[in-house]
Amino acid sequence: MKITKDLYQSSLVLLTDFYQLTMAYAYWKSGKGEQEAVFNLFFRKHPFQGGFTLAAGLDYVIDFCRNFKFEKGELEYLGDMKNKDGSPVFESAFLDYLQNLEFTCDIDAVEEGTVVFPNAPMIRVKGPLIQCQLLETPLLNIINFQTLIATKAARINLAAQGEPVLEFGLRRAQGIDGALAASRAAYIGGCTSTSNVMAGKLFGIPVAGTHAHSWIMSFETELEAFEAYAEAFPDQCVFLVDTYDTLNGVKNAIKVGDKLRAKGKEMVGIRIDSGDLAYFSTQARQMLDEAGFPDAKIVASNDLDEHIITSLKSQDAAINVWGVGTKLVTAYDQPALGAVYKLSAVKNSEGVWEPKVKVSQQSLKINIPGFHNVKRYYSNGKAVSDMIYLEDQEIDPRGVVIIDPIDATRRKRLMPAFYKEEVLLKPIFKKGEKVYTIPSLHEIRERAATQLESLDKAHKRLVNPHLYPVGLEENLHHLRMDLVLKAKKFENEQEAE
Repeated sequence: MKITKDLYQSSLVLLTDFYQLTMAYAYWKSGKGEQEAVFNLFFRKHPFQGGFTLAAGLDYVIDFCRNFKFEKGELEYLGDMKNKDGSPVFESAFLDYLQNLEFTCDIDAVEEGTVVFPNAPMIRVKGPLIQCQLLETPLLNIINFQTLIATKAARINLAAQGEPVLEFGLRRAQGIDGALAASRAAYIGGCTSTSNVMAGKLFGIPVAGTHAHSWIMSFETELEAFEAYAEAFPDQCVFLVDTYDTLNGVKNAIKVGDKLRAKGKEMVGIRIDSGDLAYFSTQARQMLDEAGFPDAKIVASNDLDEHIITSLKSQDAAINVWGVGTKLVTAYDQPALGAVYKLSAVKNSEGVWEPKVKVSQQSLKINIPGFHNVKRYYSNGKAVSDMIYLEDQEIDPRGVVIIDPIDATRRKRLMPAFYKEEVLLKPIFKKGEKVYTIPSLHEIRERAATQLESLDKAHKRLVNPHLYPVGLEENLHHLRMDLVLKAKKFENEQEAE
């Protein structure tokens, strides 16, 4: 599905920061526009103080790159931009260059639904500097949000312990774009359905819903409202019972449930949207069981998240289905993932790749140089370590040392010959041509479930999770340190002059 075309009917090439275009112009002006470069997209810290992150958004990235084209309207807009002195910001020859620009990059990426960790590349882009630079903002925009929401959804589903989680967040989502992307990402993260009908149509996500308090209030009595709803939807009756008095609402639901049963139909359940969910759910369960409805589900909503669900579980709340909205689709308590996109290598005039490093006083912000990839090692189906390594570096199967990119004292020795390994960055585009077969959203969701199952429970704890080992292969660590020390020496020499 061409997502951007379906939603907007035009190119999204201007979905970028202005400085990406000014840099592209300066690259072109200086003759560096076609110089090959490598950029990596990665994040530095897990969201929600968690122990894992779930990758999402690659399908949107693929769609964006396939439709990467400066069309007439975009070029006219750029051509009308003026400097303070009235001269054009971009000269016409550069706009001609953009008009003829064709996407020719290589892109390798972790597949959607893959569990990922800080500092390891999620996407690697190789190609002309101008193209790589123009991809930065849209790729970050796509990956940051969908990965954040997929991770939040996975945490909520872990808290629900296998019980269905329905995504109800459309009305509270961050606009149309945010709502659709959130519904998609939430499904990847394990939600069973969405209330968002457009997301159901676009992505094939099952849709679900009950009725609102307004439905009840539009009738003289709650019982009449339930009876009318049962007449309209005899096979899908989930009654919202807390409009007036929750326990009396349960009694009315039971009365209508009896009438449905007399017609050969069965009440699906009730929904509670306010009050003490632990107390009302256990009372409702007792009432339903005593009335002969042991299979009736109790759906709970009302600003739920993973922490509230965990608390309700600890109180033995009798809830079977969880409706989660605001705190899921807005990634409540973590406004952004914080992924970044950094240059790691450029090809010089002799055709040799030169690794590049960004030096910082904060070790967290020193990027990983060179042309590298990530391997994940498994033992008996469980992920044990990730290694970031230079692609041209031969890995000794008898033993390799990985070194934490933030704390060099944290080291681990691996014997690759004893593990099953997976290379995480998969080819997506080669010279601008898509070479990757896009899985269905349902297959991506299944991958996410498998990936989460491969993690030890200690890494999936919602509070104070155990740190999963991710490290630089020793040669890459030394390359990085050498470049940092060289840059610092140069900086000190400049200060001394």
